Amino acid sequence: MPELFTFFGLVTHDKTFIYITHMVLSAGIALLLVKMAMSNLQVVPKGTQNLMEAYIGGVLKMGADVMGEEPARRYLPLVATIGLFVGIANLIGVIPGFEAPTGFLEMPLTLALVVFVYYNFEGIRRQGVVKYFKHFLGPVWWLYWLMFPIEIVSHFSRLVSLSFRLFGNVKGDDMFLMVILMLAPWLLPMIPFALLTFMAFLQAFIFMMLTYVYLGGAVAVEDH
Repeated sequence: MPELFTFFGLVTHDKTFIYITHMVLSAGIALLLVKMAMSNLQVVPKGTQNLMEAYIGGVLKMGADVMGEEPARRYLPLVATIGLFVGIANLIGVIPGFEAPTGFLEMPLTLALVVFVYYNFEGIRRQGVVKYFKHFLGPVWWLYWLMFPIEIVSHFSRLVSLSFRLFGNVKGDDMFLMVILMLAPWLLPMIPFALLTFMAFLQAFIFMMLTYVYLGGAVAVEDH
């Protein structure tokens, strides 16, 4: 099967170059959207400001359902930034001639590491080292020796869950789109394009939701 065609691939077929250029492009589009939304703020939002406010409101509501409104507001900048970046990176891959940087394992794994380090840091900062890791022992004292390693493995498995879920789905979508374009390059891809666009938003939503879930579990240890 031939490689997926990209405009940046006309410069060089080096995978690192293609990945970095598409990642920078995704970040540039995200920054441009934010700049456009903030350039002329109005009481009654319209255009890009209206779009971004709707997005922020949706992310906040999602976080409030998971961990309550006050902590959701605290972590809104992180979650909304990751969601915007991942969403745009996913959507780029739907456009013929571009490849989603989330289809390279480096980007999902880096974002997963950021979330992993940050939620553990927040858990330790808010609960204290002893109280935070005591949660890993479980409620039954004579099972401490068993529960602690299980919890450690469970937390590290979240790196795999976050990164490989995003990477696998986006990579699969890219390969599916390539096959469709090879078999029927004109009218038939319109339906897959709509499906892949939905999947791009869905994967960004799942990543944000899991980030909120992990943060909520880390900062609310005393309730467990």
